[in-house]
Amino acid sequence: MFSVAAVVLILASLLILYRVIKGPRSHDRLLGANMIGTNAVVLLALIGFIFERPHFLDLALVYALINFIATIALLRYREIGGVD
Repeated sequence: MFSVAAVVLILASLLILYRVIKGPRSHDRLLGANMIGTNAVVLLALIGFIFERPHFLDLALVYALINFIATIALLRYREIGGVD
């Protein structure tokens, strides 16, 4: 059952990748990249649960923080006119 959830998350990330590549605006691309990062966090936690490796949860939390900080940094950079 958890393997099916992992496959669904991977397929969702591939669909979101289309929006990252094709997105008409930088906001769409940034939102898509953030969603892929969120899916990666959930996938890390799920893999940790499947293989009974609790330290994967720590990795997922660290990756979530990095994803959040990177999103805020890119939004600030776009706000000052650095990205179109």
